[in-house]
Amino acid sequence: MAARAGALWRRARLLVPVSARRCSGVSRARGRFTSQSARQTFIQFFTEQHEHRPVPSAPVRPRGDPSLLFVNAGMNQFKPILLGCADPRSEMASYRRVVNSQKCVRAGGKHNDLEDVGRDVYHHTFFEMLGNWSFGDYFKVEACSMAWRLLTEVYEIPAERLYVSYFSGDAASGLPADEETRHIWLSLGVRPDHVLPFGMRDNFWEMGETGPCGPCTEIHYDHVGNRNAAALVNADNPDVVEIWNLVFMQHNRQADGGLQALPQVSVDTGMGLERLLTVLQNKRSNYDTDLFTPLLSAIHQHSKAPPYRGRTGQADGGRVDMAYRVVADHIRTLCVCIADGVYPGMTGPELVLRRILRRAVRFSTEVLQAPEGMLASLVPTVTHILGDAYPELHTETGRIMELINVNEAQFLSSLKQGRRVINRTLSKMNRDSVEFPASVAWSLHQNLGFPLDLIDLMLEEHNMTVNKDGLEQLAAENKKLQSQTEGGAGERGLHMDLQSLAELQSRGVPYTNDSLKYDYSLRQDGTYVFPPCSASVLALYCGQSLVREVCEGQRCGVVLDQTCFYAEQGGQTHDQGYFTKNGLQDALFPVDCVRLAGGYVVHEITAAETLRTGDQIQLHVDETQRLACMVKHTATHVLNFALRELLGSGVVQRGSHVTAERIRFDFSSEASLSVSQLQEVETMVQAIIQQNEEIHTQEIPVARANQIAGLRTVDEVYPDPVRVVSVGVPVPELLSGHAFKRTSIELCCGTHLLQTGGIGDLVVVSERQMVKGMSRIIAVTGNDAKQAREAGQSLLQEVESLTARITADRSPSLATVQRLSKEVGLLTDAVEGTPIPQWQRRELQTRLKALQRNANTTIRKLEIKEAAAKAKVLLKRHANKAVLVDTVEADSISVVMKTVNKLSELAPDSLIMLLSHLQPSGRVLCACQVPKGEGGVSASEWALAVCSNLGGNAGGSETVAKGVGTAGNTADLLKTLHWAEEFAHNKRQHTH
Repeated sequence: MAARAGALWRRARLLVPVSARRCSGVSRARGRFTSQSARQTFIQFFTEQHEHRPVPSAPVRPRGDPSLLFVNAGMNQFKPILLGCADPRSEMASYRRVVNSQKCVRAGGKHNDLEDVGRDVYHHTFFEMLGNWSFGDYFKVEACSMAWRLLTEVYEIPAERLYVSYFSGDAASGLPADEETRHIWLSLGVRPDHVLPFGMRDNFWEMGETGPCGPCTEIHYDHVGNRNAAALVNADNPDVVEIWNLVFMQHNRQADGGLQALPQVSVDTGMGLERLLTVLQNKRSNYDTDLFTPLLSAIHQHSKAPPYRGRTGQADGGRVDMAYRVVADHIRTLCVCIADGVYPGMTGPELVLRRILRRAVRFSTEVLQAPEGMLASLVPTVTHILGDAYPELHTETGRIMELINVNEAQFLSSLKQGRRVINRTLSKMNRDSVEFPASVAWSLHQNLGFPLDLIDLMLEEHNMTVNKDGLEQLAAENKKLQSQTEGGAGERGLHMDLQSLAELQSRGVPYTNDSLKYDYSLRQDGTYVFPPCSASVLALYCGQSLVREVCEGQRCGVVLDQTCFYAEQGGQTHDQGYFTKNGLQDALFPVDCVRLAGGYVVHEITAAETLRTGDQIQLHVDETQRLACMVKHTATHVLNFALRELLGSGVVQRGSHVTAERIRFDFSSEASLSVSQLQEVETMVQAIIQQNEEIHTQEIPVARANQIAGLRTVDEVYPDPVRVVSVGVPVPELLSGHAFKRTSIELCCGTHLLQTGGIGDLVVVSERQMVKGMSRIIAVTGNDAKQAREAGQSLLQEVESLTARITADRSPSLATVQRLSKEVGLLTDAVEGTPIPQWQRRELQTRLKALQRNANTTIRKLEIKEAAAKAKVLLKRHANKAVLVDTVEADSISVVMKTVNKLSELAPDSLIMLLSHLQPSGRVLCACQVPKGEGGVSASEWALAVCSNLGGNAGGSETVAKGVGTAGNTADLLKTLHWAEEFAHNKRQHTH
């Protein structure tokens, strides 16, 4: 093994120019590489010297991969290749050697560096991964050889400072030690005491809980030198750090934890640019490289903190330098994520980004004493550093700054209250206590948006930790509650409480006054004001029993004399928020669910401390979530009106559901809406939005409401009196009968905007028939609608560009048409899966289908033409042969099969088999045909025998069959040809 590796290494060196192998001293190398030139050198090394294809960085939001929150490694976008499931129509399917610099985020999920950022000088949430890949091409020998040459000869890093690790095996998983890799490194001249074995944790790489994985070999660098640092490798020592990881993808981790062999072995290497620069620029910290120094300088200029000194641990008094690192790292992450369309939010990657932003705000304001707005002021500096490599940062600078400023202002308000909650809780605890109550931490997390790791950091200042077991239990309970609510289990919970509710009625407890949910106003600047609300606790219950008090941590139902919370009804989801007790504003009672039960509004809460009947409380509605629901509910009314105007009064609403994220609207319809109808609906809705019509509401008796012309009702029981919601026309005017304006008029208990302009925009992103006679619309509003329109325009431009390229070439080659056909398929998938206006989706789908049909027709004609030409050549070579077996140059099984068919037409009595050997994959395509009535051998039997001999498979009929296999070299293929011919002859002789 070592001899073979050494031979390959020597041969590889002969291909490199002498100038590339010349080492002129480390000092020169360390002085000449900037972040930009180091990145470019990496790309050029693999593209110019080793024929790799440069591929742009994928966005940090994973595409079609629910197992990931963010792209966390360079190989994420290539996962379909590694799994063998890449769309054969896509350009990706042709990848063999690839190189790029990938934007990566490791925060949330399995690979999560968030809590480590700032504590040391090398962890980051965002980093750039330089990587080269081989998909069924080269493997361990070549990968190690190229890496070693780039590091020691191009970057001129001293070999004596490098250490390599390899996988030592894992008996429990049935995985042997990677001795092959160890021998390769030794053959490259690495000293034996610098080649070190490590187990699963360090040298078996996995992308996530599931997905491609395999043994890896890591290259580590000793910043000190002139010593043997083997004992410090993988020991979390800041002086000896990993700089490059070479992963040999051989397995796929299944959901059950098992390992399955990948369809083909591949190489995935990743080298963090940040750590590489510490070596090339002779720095001991990533934050001392030119990727960070401009940021650290800008932070110092905008804060009241002393200059950055690079200290860690106890030496970092006041955690000032940690704060510098946190802010510098997090602002890079925020810029890259927002530029790629991930905005701070409440779920998934958006929630993780929200926590990153809030962590940065806390360190910026509390530790660095920076003024509000400092974070956003750093965005241009990030753009200057990274913009050349990732140009989207330039175009999105304004949006990034705006979003950071808005979110910072929101969190600073919550931060003050959160610190009061923590301080008050600590003052009540025993001095010997070391664990902070999980219930308080969870309340901060759920209601004030505190990241859990931020709570840990704030508690570390008091030498405290959170009760982790309690936190996990609360998180699990919250997850279960959410799933029950989504699945309709809320009704089962309500049924359990019927006895308690009956007892409330028998005691004469008055029904809840929830009219305050409508008590809000609109300022002249367009913002809504939701006034505070006070209430008295009338009843408490746990399970099926009414109680006089509940203790800290208990989940219970609370009935109040009045509430401003909206209980789920009328298709609108319930409000979120929390309670506080009067005189005790720093104890938060999170409200998990709000629902109606027999005239009472039941608030399901988790008690932050003891709560008793008679207590006075303050109610705090989540204003952002409430406003988003108001926008969607008003937009639903306008949409319903537009549909009735367009399709006629016979349209009947069959159901709707309004959340903060989107509108779902079901209505009677005999067919899906046409493109023009979808466009008209959006145009009508936009007109009402632009007119900024006032929303009028009034409660009136049902009898009078039924007299209103144009009133829209649904099949449900209404209360009496009922609430009328009218767009643009006051309710008294409707009742007078003098209103001549056609408008939206509905009976509705939901919360609405006060003016339609607040909707911003509406886009129908989906419309389809659910069952015969009923259609469903999914629509988004505001910024989501704007993003959908922008995405639609982007896809339109791509379709137009592709159409122009297809029509411009009047005499394309077969390879050209096949490549364009793959592009059509890829673009079709993007159009189907991207939220865009539904009318535009339909138009683009029609155009793409036409392009695909034309491409398929052209491919078929060119393949027939090519097959005819190949058949003539082969027939001339094998005239009058009873068994014709040969090779043919063809990239697809379709061409091979057509050539066989043509040969059979020209030589109808012959048994014909053709093989095509694809390079560099070694894949063999096989097709054969035998005359009808040939009793000696069937086509399927012949093809299966040959392909099985090549390690593959085949199938077909008695007369026609095809299959695939693999041949390592030409000699193996020639042997197969002779074997295939003898097989057919023997079968015929045996029969005849």
